[in-house]
Amino acid sequence: MSALPPCPQCGSELTYEDGTQYVCPECAHEWTAGAAADADEGARVYRDAAGNVLQDGDTVTVIKDLKLKGGGGTVKMGTKVKNIRLVDKDHDIDCKIDGFGAMSLKTEFVKKV
Repeated sequence: MSALPPCPQCGSELTYEDGTQYVCPECAHEWTAGAAADADEGARVYRDAAGNVLQDGDTVTVIKDLKLKGGGGTVKMGTKVKNIRLVDKDHDIDCKIDGFGAMSLKTEFVKKV
């Protein structure tokens, strides 16, 4: 059995080494030894103001009074936000806050509970 990794593009097990690269004879894809591991590490890690890793469904607390655009009021410091959803946009968190409705927050203004 070969200890070579399968092709990350087509999944073929017939890969071979060519110097410092791996080559797939089926799709002609070439990659370096660390490229497949780097692709898995490309997932974004979301951290709160204290550096804790956030995940979908977490509960967070607002650490600063946040004024809402459009004169909608202010989300007060200490407001608990349940069941957050992490998104890759300008604001990192989509959530619903009681009394305010759907909202987007940045991770730098929250702390994991």
